[in-house]
Amino acid sequence: MLLVMLGMAVGTGNIWRFPRIAATNGGGAFLVPWVVFLLAWSVPLLLVEFGMGKGARRGPVGAFAELVGDGWAWMGGWVVLCATFIMFYYTVVTGWCVRYFWASLVGEIPGAEPGAVWAAYAGSGWAVLTMAIGLAIGLWVVARGISGIEAAARLLMPVLILLVVVLAVRAVTLPGAERGLAFLFTPDWSALSNSRIWLEALTQNAWDTGAGWGLALAYATYARAREDTTINAFVLGFGNNSISLLAGIMVLCTVFSIRPEASAEIVGAGNNGLTFIWMPQLFAAMPGGRFFMGLFFLALFFAALTSLISMIELGTRTLVDRGISRSRAIVLLGGAAFVLGIPSALSLPFFTNQDSVWGVGLMLSGLFFGIAVLRYGVDRFRTRFVNSEGSDFAIGRWWNLAIVLVVVEALVLLAWWLSQTIGAEGLVAALDPFREWSLGTFLLQWGVALALLLLFNRRLSRRTPPVEAAEEPA
Repeated sequence: MLLVMLGMAVGTGNIWRFPRIAATNGGGAFLVPWVVFLLAWSVPLLLVEFGMGKGARRGPVGAFAELVGDGWAWMGGWVVLCATFIMFYYTVVTGWCVRYFWASLVGEIPGAEPGAVWAAYAGSGWAVLTMAIGLAIGLWVVARGISGIEAAARLLMPVLILLVVVLAVRAVTLPGAERGLAFLFTPDWSALSNSRIWLEALTQNAWDTGAGWGLALAYATYARAREDTTINAFVLGFGNNSISLLAGIMVLCTVFSIRPEASAEIVGAGNNGLTFIWMPQLFAAMPGGRFFMGLFFLALFFAALTSLISMIELGTRTLVDRGISRSRAIVLLGGAAFVLGIPSALSLPFFTNQDSVWGVGLMLSGLFFGIAVLRYGVDRFRTRFVNSEGSDFAIGRWWNLAIVLVVVEALVLLAWWLSQTIGAEGLVAALDPFREWSLGTFLLQWGVALALLLLFNRRLSRRTPPVEAAEEPA
């Protein structure tokens, strides 16, 4: 089960986003708040999700209704809805990885013109096709049930970790790689006075550990009764961030070794620019670069696929909790994912809009988990669901404060991100709901979603029998 959980947490955010965010927010200085928020955000929320999943034996909607009260089922609905809307465009990212792995195999990249493949592919019908391929693989795995997901994790996760380690080792052996290591691991302590670095570090933890997404909760419904909640949460959090750190070493050592004169330009190119335009150029400049480029995009695809599988399982688990058969739930969810993923595949502005709206929406999910625990009673929750039977290490009263901090952190992040939508044109312009990035588009989409969830809360709160705990090993 731990490999399944790690597959949920480790995704493209570790390989695709972390190196750029770390590099553009102080390098070594960024790592300090990043580790702080691993303990102040990710681990506390993972403990909440493990506890709720094992305790309720239902997905987020049923878990909120069971543990907090029927009137709070809409909060669980938001958690599911937010992760599901992320899944719709995440299928597109998985497709990008499929396309670039194939391009690396046939020698189509890097090509004579940087970005030529990306320009011809992104937003085209080919992006829809590769999206469908990635989605079909994910649906096939989930259709086999938890045993299929565990089998996929046993194959994909060890290979993914091996690929990342091999690429990181190769990167640190490049001439001049020490510049990248020095940049990543030498903190400028004065930079810690910059509040943006702390906010970006908190955001990165929220996005790449899977804490607060409801994914760990969905998997925890299948856990054995004596599964160690505490160890799983800590191993998952630290294991995930270790993969991020290896990815940072891999990318930044390569950048500083191959193109030191353009390192600032490269790491500031954005996720798409760094991953799909610059990385092929960098690999091409190193000995054996085509081979290692293939490994890079294979690792990226595996990372995307393991996370996509967990999102599909979350949606499927929620529909099954509503009384729909698993096979029908997968068909319904797969059809919706394909149809609603097409706009993001064909339009990068639409993709960016959805990534922004629902990515920031995860902060609201984290807030709802924190509120649920406070309403249930922090001590009561910790005693009953965290320090439960099978836990070798008891969580102390520090966790009570951590949950309060989670609520505060979520509110601060929400306020900060929403304030970023108001530009020089002022509040009136920012309220335009049809812009790619605006306060109006956040408020409109969130408002419609929350209104519908509140309207149908009574129906959401209806519960089916809980999932049976997995059998203990003989």
